[in-house]
Amino acid sequence: MRLETSAFGTTFQNPVLLAAGTCGFGMELEEVVDLDALGGFVTKSVTVEPRAGNPSPRVTEFSAGMLNSVGLANPGLDRTRTDKLPWIARNVKHARVFVSVAGHTVEEFFRLVEGMDGDDGFVGFELNLSCPNDANRGGPPFALDPEAVSAIVSGCRSRTDRPLLAKLAPNDLDLGGTVVRAVEAGADGLSLVNTLPGLLLSADTGATELGAGQGGVSGPAMRPAGLRAVREASAVTDRPLLGVGGVLGPADAVAYARAGAQLVQMGTATFASPRAGTTLAIGLARWGVRHGVAAWDDLRR
Repeated sequence: MRLETSAFGTTFQNPVLLAAGTCGFGMELEEVVDLDALGGFVTKSVTVEPRAGNPSPRVTEFSAGMLNSVGLANPGLDRTRTDKLPWIARNVKHARVFVSVAGHTVEEFFRLVEGMDGDDGFVGFELNLSCPNDANRGGPPFALDPEAVSAIVSGCRSRTDRPLLAKLAPNDLDLGGTVVRAVEAGADGLSLVNTLPGLLLSADTGATELGAGQGGVSGPAMRPAGLRAVREASAVTDRPLLGVGGVLGPADAVAYARAGAQLVQMGTATFASPRAGTTLAIGLARWGVRHGVAAWDDLRR
């Protein structure tokens, strides 16, 4: 099966990307993963100021996945520009890179896009509108505020010609409406979806298993939510969709394609096996041969 697919004015050699927050800026995995064998990756979310992240423990497992509350730990805008993006520009030649950006305010998204727009090493931005760690200080994630979605996407659109991905939330009761709003504001594609808020407690003590209390649910438990979101979005837009949530192997990626996704992002699986992304790309090609599918794009609705 031919895996190449074209979107956002470029060609992805395969549809497999590593999701934001799971691969750092690429350099963290360079000794164990052939980054240029991937379709691409999304960097960890960059904020204006450096962040140390949430108290430990930050990650815990359960039978159907993982719960995390890392807290968007990152080096901030200035160090990303001086250290991280130049490394990507020098070392990543074939994988397509998106930089994830997040802010406490609408204006912080603008500062981030303006600050990095002239730098090399990446294709576009993924707007992290749906992370509960970066809600509008005490309020819901931006993705659940229709006016904020429009303001952030349109403001970023006016500040860059690079592709913009809007990363939306799985618990949006009007996801289709939010997709339309994001597209009308200038989003070139949608990443669907982010983690779902959740909580794990010790049966012995009742204490929370994460230092920050609640966190984001990821892994196989998220696959039904991700597939639902992609199918719902595909009914209201023809913009490229990136399926995120519970991708472990070829059958999971193909299910996302059947729902309407052009690309998939893998996250939690890479914590157990850092090479899971490259293994998935190889597995997809073999899946296509076994099932008589000539090209990845033939799977899409």
